[in-house]
Formats: sequence, structure tokens, C-alpha cells
Amino acid sequence: MIFPICDKLKTLKNNQILGIIITMKQFIVKLVKQAGLEVNKRFNHDRIIKVKKPSQIVTQADLIADKIIVSALKKKFPAHAIISEESGKNKIASDYLWAVDPLDGTTNYFIGSPLFAVSLALFYRGQPVLGAAFAPALNELYFAEIEKGAYLNNKKIKVSKNNRLKDSFLTFCHGSARQDIRRAMKIYNKIKMAGLDSRQLGSAAIELGFVAAGRTDCILIPGAHSWDVGAGVLMAREAGGQATDFSGQEWDIKSKDLAASNGKIHGQLVKFLKNI
Repeated sequence: MIFPICDKLKTLKNNQILGIIITMKQFIVKLVKQAGLEVNKRFNHDRIIKVKKPSQIVTQADLIADKIIVSALKKKFPAHAIISEESGKNKIASDYLWAVDPLDGTTNYFIGSPLFAVSLALFYRGQPVLGAAFAPALNELYFAEIEKGAYLNNKKIKVSKNNRLKDSFLTFCHGSARQDIRRAMKIYNKIKMAGLDSRQLGSAAIELGFVAAGRTDCILIPGAHSWDVGAGVLMAREAGGQATDFSGQEWDIKSKDLAASNGKIHGQLVKFLKNI
């Protein structure tokens, strides 16, 4: 892992967190697979339950997956904090926080695109230490554990070797707030005017998995939420990449933006993002 571990995690090996992680690995993988398979049963024939915003829908699958994951977390770890895109945050104060995105890429899912995933991350004092994302329509399970690497379907993965931004394949996403959308448009315009190749795939969990697996070189997200990117940040880091905010500071749960890359182009990327 090439990124500098934050001060809060420097004593990780002397902390109970490592022992807890060992007991959690099978649990988190089993849980995202269980939720993902339930989601996949409704793929191509689900219905919209509500519309949160014009560009944000909630399907039956969102709520079913959320119930599966949050109920299991509450039962197994009653003293842990939980934040979910669909059911919000509980009132428990804890060093441990589970960030849940029961269906990342809901619109993709609803229109029949296979680019959707169930994403779950465990944060310890603001940094992701365990994460999994399952894309059931692709049959791809991403998993990462701090200081132990990143995996796709049980095979260790590494970021790409590309070291020039101008040769990079970029993806981008954005939060739902108007200021995030405006910044995303500025980024996209700058990317295109610079002649760079970029796509919006519609699922941050998958896009971060693609960076970790070396399929793409980076992803940029103004307005990144912990439930969207927690697992993916750890995957990118553990695969040899880097994850920071747009100013180059290491990403943590309080960060407003995310730039995740293969690490080799990261300095160029941060310079490119200056003044956006």
C-alpha cells in the first residue's frame, strides 16, 4: 500500500481493530452477496417506490437490500454506528462506522444496465479499513482489507501502470447538490477541452473497483458520500493507488471531494484540478 496511513491508524497493529477485521471478513462478503442476489432477482422488472429528487429514484430493491444489510449489522454489531443512503444514520457514537449503499447505481439498475452494485464499508476513526462491493449482474465481487490488499473474485488486483495523464482513461461522478453538479460540469468541460477520455458510468462503487483492477486510471467525484465511496477508496489504495480530495489531502470520511487514481498520475491529476 503506497499511501501514507493517517495518524489515527499508525497504531493499527496494536489496536483491537485487526482482530475485529479478521472476524468480519466472511461476514461482510456474505452480506453484500446476500443483498446483491436479492437485488438481482428484481433486475429488469422492479418498480420505483419514490423519487427523492428529479435525478434520484428509489426502487423496491434499494429498500430490500437496505433492510437485509442494516438489520444484520444491528444484530451483530449493536454498539457500532451505521450510516445508510436509504435509512440514514443511527444515534450511536462509536469509533466504528458502517457505511451502506444498498444499491449504488439505482438508475442503471432500473433501465437495465448491469453497472450497479451493493457496497459496504467499515470505517475506523474516519478511515475505511474493510470494504466490499458486489455487482451481481456482472458476477463481480470486490473486496479490500487494510494492509492486506484488494481482490476481485478472490484474485489480487493492482492498479494500472500508466504514468501520463494525457494517456489516461478517466471516469467521473458527482453528488446531487447543485454546487457539486456545477463543479462536475466544469471538470468534464476541462477534461474534454484537454482532449482526455472520460466516461460517467453511473456507479461510483464499480468505477472505483475499475480503478483498483487497472481497467481505468482514475475517477473524480465532487460531492462524494461515505456510503458511495468508502469501500472503493480502500480498494484503490490497497491495489496500489491513491485517494485524496481535490487538493491532494488524503481522503477521509469528512472529505467533500474524491480523486482516486493509480497513484502514478496523481500529482498531475491534482494539478489539473487546481482552481475547480
